[in-house]
Amino acid sequence: MTFLAEIKDAVTVRAAVLVVGVLALQLAFITSYIGAFHQPKPSEIPIAVASPAPRITALSVEKLAALPGDPLDPRAVANEAAALSQVRNRDVDGALIIDPAGQTDRLLVASGAGASLSQALELVVGAAEKAQGRAVRVVDVAPAAAGDARGLSAFYLVVGWSVGGYLCAAILAISAGARPANTARGVIRLGTLLVYAVVAGLLGALIAGPVLDALPGSIWALWGLGALVVFAVGAITLALQGVAGVVGIGLAILLVVVLGNPSAGGAYPYPLLPPFWRAIGPALPPGAGTYAARSIAYFKGNGAGGPMLVLAGWAVLGSVVTMACAVSRHGRGGAPVGSGLPAPPDRGPTPRLP
Repeated sequence: MTFLAEIKDAVTVRAAVLVVGVLALQLAFITSYIGAFHQPKPSEIPIAVASPAPRITALSVEKLAALPGDPLDPRAVANEAAALSQVRNRDVDGALIIDPAGQTDRLLVASGAGASLSQALELVVGAAEKAQGRAVRVVDVAPAAAGDARGLSAFYLVVGWSVGGYLCAAILAISAGARPANTARGVIRLGTLLVYAVVAGLLGALIAGPVLDALPGSIWALWGLGALVVFAVGAITLALQGVAGVVGIGLAILLVVVLGNPSAGGAYPYPLLPPFWRAIGPALPPGAGTYAARSIAYFKGNGAGGPMLVLAGWAVLGSVVTMACAVSRHGRGGAPVGSGLPAPPDRGPTPRLP
């Protein structure tokens, strides 16, 4: 055969389509990460404002809300105790405590929620205070641990858990076919994923906690979060494979890596991200996992409930779709469980004679 004939014989239409799909995924990766990170800009950062005089509080809220570009979302609270409580409950990202008797106010921040966010608050509020002829003293009420540089350990831990989840599901597809042949195979895959998730969650929590001393907080809570992240990502990957075959692996990477990681609030928390990434981040597993991990590590679990429900929703959705695909294949020719007949290969439905 000539070289051209070899190329035509070797490069199938399916292979060409898959290569084009990989190129599209690569370009989406570049666009998503650069689009999210190239120009961080504070937007409507929630901040509590308190002072002994309600009139001064209201006037300060009005001035902060009128800053060009809307970098802050100021909210009046009754007193300093209420402001501190809102920061520690993750209702706001900072608090400005005004001292009417002096020229220096205090800004409460929480670098455990992300160093870039607390620094953005310092810059914006500091500039606003300076314009009023006042100074500001920064107080970190939830500081990041010494081993957690810039508060990124929670993000990287969740990224590792997410990678394990979709790789485990992908390996199951590569070893036994993208789609489970029947309901029993579907249950086996989900069961295998669950065992893997429990082990991966524990080991990740131990590495981030006692081994590297990067994250404080409850090991038990981090373990549970890790198991949920791994299973949720793995289950949705299994579901996408059940629907789209091997292409489902690429779709999972698109969802978790291309869209999920840059919008997770890791390097830049949500108020610093562009609108698109800020909107989708909390609804995707990396974003929900990162927020919950920081809540467990630095805020005694406050604010983790919503993200945990998001992860549970992905886990349930992935499991239901995976089993639905398995039931569908069973109904189209899979061997019934307990029949003694060999199950058809996972690569496709069993052909029938006309």
